[in-house]
Amino acid sequence: MKKLLILLLTGCLTPSPAYAQKQSTNTEIELWPGVMPDAGGARGPEINNKGSITQVSKPRLIAHVPEHPNGIAMLVISGGGYAHIETGKESSPAAEWLKAEGVTAFELIYRLPQEGWKTRLVPFEDAQRAMRIIRSQAKLYHIDPHKIGVLGFSAGGHLAGITATLPDKVFYPPVDDVDATPSKPDFAALIYPVISMLPPNDNTHSHKSILGKEPSLEQETAFSVERQVKTGMGPVFLAQAADDPVASVENSLLMFAALKKETVLSEMHIFQAGGHGWGMGKPGSAVSSWPQLFKKWLECNGILNN
Repeated sequence: MKKLLILLLTGCLTPSPAYAQKQSTNTEIELWPGVMPDAGGARGPEINNKGSITQVSKPRLIAHVPEHPNGIAMLVISGGGYAHIETGKESSPAAEWLKAEGVTAFELIYRLPQEGWKTRLVPFEDAQRAMRIIRSQAKLYHIDPHKIGVLGFSAGGHLAGITATLPDKVFYPPVDDVDATPSKPDFAALIYPVISMLPPNDNTHSHKSILGKEPSLEQETAFSVERQVKTGMGPVFLAQAADDPVASVENSLLMFAALKKETVLSEMHIFQAGGHGWGMGKPGSAVSSWPQLFKKWLECNGILNN
């Protein structure tokens, strides 16, 4: 089957003492030095069922460090409807690909909202904290502090989108000096993302996990990424399949329209077929071209210099 591709294009610190120890390749960095905000959730052993993670009691980053860093860093976030974290299909292979390209990738293992925490907003606390940790350790990891992006898949795309559009929102009270570090991503890539929580796109598992059974219109609006887009945010790359049965392609279309309205540099690729949850994409499939399209987009925006 031939690929139908729609391309829309507009425009082509000092480390904290708590994190001063250099991490070796693919090692872990705990997000919180002591008691984490809104604690009291998952207490049992973490469950990892073939790369699908639940019962996260220790939110953390997994650092994938290239031998020759090119100065770019990315926070990489798997989806799973905010009910589990699909590292095996999404963030782990994506982080390894980025590492091979010279990008320092930080894979996020975040708390899940329905595992007993004091608020359903714990994923947003963890993602915002993760961005601050990465930027606070820029010198340590040979990262340009102005070239730190976020990449998210599905529900992870929603989490990445909120992180990108609401960097100044106070999701948690400061716990140490790291929290004085800006959390704004310099760019974002959203792959088959959940974007809108508003009707008619309010039937995803992500909607239920974050907002519960009967949220108000105000709550749905507050967590619809397209409603949070503002002039001045970093450029955004979008990729989705037209036949996505989980998160309607309208999610990406709404996001692109919002980005264009606010004159945010953006590029969108809509594939004729591919469904949902393809991660890096099966070799030879149309959707498997997104990593190279993304790489070219980084070059076009002056983020990657080859």
